[in-house]
Parts: sequence; C-alpha cells; structure tokens
Amino acid sequence: MNNKKVSLIFTIIIILTLVGCVEKFTCSVLNCKIKSGEDITFFIATDPHHLSKKTYDDGKAFDWFLNSGDGKLLHYSDEIIDAFTLDIENRKPDILIIPGDLTCNGEKESHLEMAEKLKNIKKLGVHIFVIPGNHDIENPWARNYFGDEMIKIDSITKDEFVEIYSPFGYKDAISRDNHSLSYLAAPAEDVWLLMLDSAKYKRNKVRETPEMDGEIPAKTFEWIKECANLAKENNAQIIAVMHHSLMNHSEIVNEHFTIENSKEVLDLLLECDVQIVLSGHIHLQDIKSYGKYDKTIYDIATSCLTAYPNQYGVLKFLPDKGYEYNTNRVDVYAWAWENDIQDKNLNNFKKYSRDFFRQKSYDKYYDSLLEISKFSDEEMKAISETVAELNLKYFAGFRNELIYDIFTTKGFNILQYTAPFFIRDYVMSMFDDEKTDNNKLYTPLKSK
Repeated sequence: MNNKKVSLIFTIIIILTLVGCVEKFTCSVLNCKIKSGEDITFFIATDPHHLSKKTYDDGKAFDWFLNSGDGKLLHYSDEIIDAFTLDIENRKPDILIIPGDLTCNGEKESHLEMAEKLKNIKKLGVHIFVIPGNHDIENPWARNYFGDEMIKIDSITKDEFVEIYSPFGYKDAISRDNHSLSYLAAPAEDVWLLMLDSAKYKRNKVRETPEMDGEIPAKTFEWIKECANLAKENNAQIIAVMHHSLMNHSEIVNEHFTIENSKEVLDLLLECDVQIVLSGHIHLQDIKSYGKYDKTIYDIATSCLTAYPNQYGVLKFLPDKGYEYNTNRVDVYAWAWENDIQDKNLNNFKKYSRDFFRQKSYDKYYDSLLEISKFSDEEMKAISETVAELNLKYFAGFRNELIYDIFTTKGFNILQYTAPFFIRDYVMSMFDDEKTDNNKLYTPLKSK
C-alpha cells in the first residue's frame, strides 16, 4: 500500500471518529395537547418534601428531627398533598409543575408514594412535569425514624428518579440533555417548558451531607440554545424551570440557594428570549427581575408547599397578551371536612401551620443569639419574637411598607440601634426589596 493510500485511509478514520464524537441535538415528534390560542393555567408546587409515614413512628428520633427543622410540616405532608389534589380537582389547571425536592430526603418509599399521588392528579386530566431537587437523589440523609433510632436507608439513583417519574415529563420529552436530567417538553403549541436540572448529586455517595449548591452544567448550554431555536421555529414561548434560584432572592441569604453560574445562565436565557423562570429551594415567596439589551427576565420563587403559608403558584398564559402570576393557599380544612377527618390540627390548619412555623423561627433565632452571647435573655426573647413575626410575612411574600408595623416592637428597636450582625442585616434587608407584594406579577409577551 503506497503512502498516499495510507494517508487517505488515516484521514477518513479521523473524520469518522470526529463525526462520531459530535453530540447531535435530537427531537422527537411534537405532540402538543393544548392547541394554539388557548389560555393555559399552570400550578407550581415547589418543595413538597413528601415523607412516607412508613419511615417513622411517634418516637423520640422523629420528634427531634421534626422539631429541629425549618418549619416544614413533614408529619402532615401526606395530608397537605392530598388537600392540594382536591384544590386541583376543583380549580382544574391544565399543567402542574414541581421544581424539585419532591421528597424529604430522597427516601425510595417517599418517592414511590409521591409518584402514586401524581398519578391520581394525572387522572384528573392535568399534565405534570417534575425535575429533581437537592434532596431527591443519592441523599446521604435518607433515614427511618423508629423509637430512639435514626436508621440510615438508601436513597434513589438518578436512573431510578427518571424511571419513577417517567410519566411526569421524561417519557414525553421532546429532547433530553446528555449531561443532566434536564429535558424539553411541549405540552402546548404556544408554550414549551425547559425543565432544567440544577441539582448537584454526583458526589453525594461519598458525602455525609447532600450537596446544597446548584448549577446548570456548562456542557448543557448548547443544548439549551438548540431548544430555544426549536421553540422559535415553532412560534412557541419558553418557560424555564429549575430547583435553585436563578437570581439572589435575598442579599443576606443566598449562598447554596442561587446557582453558582448565575450570571452566565442569566445571559444565556436572555439570549434565548426566556421571560419567566420558575424556581423553589429557598422556600421564600419572592420575585426578582434582571434586564439587559431591552430584555427582562423574571425569577419567580414559589414558597414551600409543606411549610407556612402552604401556598402554590398559579401562572396564567394569555395568548397575545402575557403572563399573570398569583398564589393560592392549600385549603386543608376543606379537604379534612370533605373526608370527615377528625384531627384538631387539620381542622384548624391555618392557625396550626402558622404557630408551628412561628415557633420554629423563634427557636432558630433564639439559639443563634444564645451563641453570640451579646444580649440579655430578655433582649434575646424580644428579638426572636420580632424576627419570628417578620418571617411569617416575609416567607409569605410581603415586604417594605407591608411589614412596617414591626417598627414599634422592642425587638426591632434593639436591632435598629445595635452594631451590624447577621440577624440585624437579615431583618433590615426586608425593607429594601424589589417588590412589596411578591404574590403577584403581570408581564406582557415580548413581540415576536
């Protein structure tokens, strides 16, 4: 064989090898259920944190776990989700979106039960789309709580997540990202969903605690652009969904909550003409915006479904007009009454949930002040009372003048005239927010 033939064969091999390494964007056949020109109602239920009752009893271990938490009503997650299902049955949304943390700590039993609950919702004619959160996959905190013991159990893998939740987005995806559990869905001709997996769980197996931080992998960027181009070719708007925050929802509390490559992803989504991002994780009801090149993008963080005020987002797409967003609280009392549930906490749920969340806030900040050793016991109690009262409104989405009544409290006056420290900065940040009521938004559609 002469040198020219050898060179030609070698060149062909190199070309074939390179072609084989190129990742091609693939798209399945579009099968939009909702036709163009129709109003669309989305329900957004973030962070349901379902915990199977099979994983705990009423012993000391679970009591400690529940009461050392951040106010999630884990012992009533079953009932809250069932009550939410009744809301869905009564209000008939077109689409349900769950932006991660479907389970408490990734327990397989909790995932299986959650999937069964979603199947019941799907039977009502609702299209459902989910993505994982930082609690859902390979979580080293997965436990059973029996008696005095916390017993480590297995969490699920990313492949098991896709298998369990296949009917809720993955099976009908137009396209799947090769580098994460992100996917593109087209439930309607006018609006498509870019479901972005922001959770970092690949190293959870070797960690003692789950990874809280989030990011959108750089290798996913090109896939996102392809998704946006495909949507434009089909005259569809894109709503992006991710578990972590796209922007800082608090200037004080944002570490581990906002994705690490926020700036790059913001610019990318603006380039792709995305107007709305739906997120969770931080448990705050909050709306932030970012503008550049005459474009604006909104990151709407809906608060945790299983913590006070137990609300979910309602996003309406109005063709040729825009998007309307508001919130609605789960009517647990109505569900308990309809099902003849005799439980004093569920029969007076609004007060029970409020008091539970308030007490957890009070305990958290009192313990923090105790560690500082800077204030008297009377002062610590006054400050903790003030912050607990503020948190009730803050997590429900209210800021600025809507919380001015706290100015007259003893705790606020102590904070106001003390040197800056974390709790003081946290409280003061509530009075300099982008929006006063983060439970509502209207944004017109961008012209095509």
